[in-house]
Amino acid sequence: MDKIDNRILAELQHNARLTNQELSERVGLSPTPCARRVRNLEKLGIIKGYSANIDESKLGFAFTVFVSVQLDRQIDDRLMNFENEIKLLPEVMDCWLMTGNRDYLLRVAVVDLHEFERFLTGRLTKVNGVANIESSIPIRQVKGQMARLF
Repeated sequence: MDKIDNRILAELQHNARLTNQELSERVGLSPTPCARRVRNLEKLGIIKGYSANIDESKLGFAFTVFVSVQLDRQIDDRLMNFENEIKLLPEVMDCWLMTGNRDYLLRVAVVDLHEFERFLTGRLTKVNGVANIESSIPIRQVKGQMARLF
């Protein structure tokens, strides 16, 4: 990684739809070496993929809840079972294994409070090993961004 790689990453974070020609002009390289560097960043796993940043609320998922989950035991089988079950729940947008007094932090996106209640009581509490659940409802997002290279 050097300054040019950092500039490539910064430009792609800002707009991943840039053509190779546009990207090469912005970072001061000719197109062929620029494309080679992008392929290398992809091969190294630094660039994991490309996606659209979607406004979930405009698709009807206006209700976000952060859910902390504590398991009854922190053993490999329990952790693996929980993670496999969570991957099957379409309401869960993000799942993080945490340090501290909770084992996992989930970000859940649903239509409304009633749908969250159905998710919570009908699905999440039924996952084997769940001992404690704490939900927090965000009022508004103050800041949201990906890590940036400057």
